[in-house]
Amino acid sequence: MRNIKIALFLFTAVLLATGCSSKQKNPAWVINEVMVVNEGSYMDDFGQRNGWIEIYNNTARTQDLGGRYLTNDRNNPKKYPIPRGDVLTRIPPHQHALFWADEEPFNGTFHVSFKLDPTKENYIALFDNDGKTLLDEIVIPAGMLTDQTYGYPQDGIKYDEDGNSLSASLERVTPSSNNAILEENPKVVSLQETDAWGGMLTITSMLVVFSALIALYLFFKLSGNIAKRMSEKKVAQSGTLSAVRSHTHLSGEVLAAISAAIHEMREDQHDMESTILTIQHVKRNYSPWNSKLQTLRKLPK
Repeated sequence: MRNIKIALFLFTAVLLATGCSSKQKNPAWVINEVMVVNEGSYMDDFGQRNGWIEIYNNTARTQDLGGRYLTNDRNNPKKYPIPRGDVLTRIPPHQHALFWADEEPFNGTFHVSFKLDPTKENYIALFDNDGKTLLDEIVIPAGMLTDQTYGYPQDGIKYDEDGNSLSASLERVTPSSNNAILEENPKVVSLQETDAWGGMLTITSMLVVFSALIALYLFFKLSGNIAKRMSEKKVAQSGTLSAVRSHTHLSGEVLAAISAAIHEMREDQHDMESTILTIQHVKRNYSPWNSKLQTLRKLPK
């Protein structure tokens, strides 16, 4: 009897805990952000501006949107079938897919067969491959402003701890990007307050650059002097005529001029020609002018 009472107590506690829990679970696919009127915002691959729907993969695995359905009609869940076989419909973990609501599905996989109407509420839903299982839905209120988006402040988080919806008009437009506004860097904020004109930052940058240049100059000058001394020492120890340079400290220009003069003097050497003319007599048995060859007409080739 006691065991039966304990079992009934536990069963009642579970029922109460389940019934009192109003926390909603965030789905695997989330219609994350929607723009109804697009006049000066993001353009599609055809250079046109239309409303768009951003869908977010709210899982830690790659999911495929191919075969699922997008619609703006509760009575027609299969209004736009997302084509299968497109590699771009495979969405990596915590990434986005952007669909254009331009009523031109022949423009590609991500161009749906309906448009959004800013004068009334826009119901948007994503259905599973069977066309019956609802994956996610959102209602965009009427009267959305131009270039304004509606969605969730943080990607994929639809409900708060009490199960209330977090959907709202967003502060900035973020197609295919994170909706959350990142916190500002306190160091950057402090620098903007203390150095509004950027003078201190400019001076600091110039000091760093010029200090690096001076350090490089000193390094190369010191290494050059060390290399020069080592080469002069080796030349002096070799006992060759070139050791004169190490003792007289002749400049490179002077040595180059001397080398050029020596080279030119060696190249200009010629034999001394004699002033005596020598004529050798050539004897022939016939005169070349009475040869038969001179009497024949040569035909042109």
